[in-house]
Amino acid sequence: MEGVDKLTEIMDAKRREIAPFARPVTDAELAAFAGRRLPPGFRQSLDVPGRLTVIAEVKRASPSVGQIKAEVDAVAQARLYAEAGADCLSVLTETTYFQGRLADLVEVTHDQAKRPTPLPCIRKDFMVHPFQVLEAAQAGARCILIIVRGLTDDEIRPIHRAAKLAGLDTLFEVHDEAELERALRHDPDMVGVNNRNLSSFQIDLTFAERVIPQMPKHVLKVAESGIKTPADAARMRAAGAHALLVGESLMRAADPAELLQAFRRA
Repeated sequence: MEGVDKLTEIMDAKRREIAPFARPVTDAELAAFAGRRLPPGFRQSLDVPGRLTVIAEVKRASPSVGQIKAEVDAVAQARLYAEAGADCLSVLTETTYFQGRLADLVEVTHDQAKRPTPLPCIRKDFMVHPFQVLEAAQAGARCILIIVRGLTDDEIRPIHRAAKLAGLDTLFEVHDEAELERALRHDPDMVGVNNRNLSSFQIDLTFAERVIPQMPKHVLKVAESGIKTPADAARMRAAGAHALLVGESLMRAADPAELLQAFRRA
């Protein structure tokens, strides 16, 4: 339906989905994972002076474009990204709208753990409850996503706290200045700007060009969505981005390795 805010729809669906099994998690449950995290961390892997870093995303579908690569094997795609020089991985675990699954993350992190230089993974999902943070830690994630627009501050606090207890990094996602202001209340050290309008699905790279320069110096800045060419990557770099999160264009590329390297050189 025209004008429907897709993010609201997805967040409401996620709350219904996890309601039957979400439960309170204890500090001890979360803290048990903190000591198991070997370096480098997710944020640390993206903080490389002098060049753009790339979070390469395993993404089968999305509400905005439909099917992207439905039959892709998550482990094979993650290996391709790792061999192409990605700095971190993003694995979609949302099923209804993105055709991901938590098992994809488990399989990818298990496979990465066997590599000489494993890449840290973010669980890319719609976090609404600390129980999902525990799931992420159990699955081997090194980072979670908090979409500021989809949550109240009272919902963000326990999710962010749970991630800290579990030793996970947090990528706060914003779309505009008002959301950035809200994100900064939670003292983030990593913020991404989504260039996609989640009501219209239109891409506008000026979102990042406008918002990234307003972030504090200590925040690692990530540009997300709509980055299809090296020229797009160069625009994001010029705006002050330290890293890119790229899914669709890498999934569709005839030669993902060549495109990924072009992004890194931007």
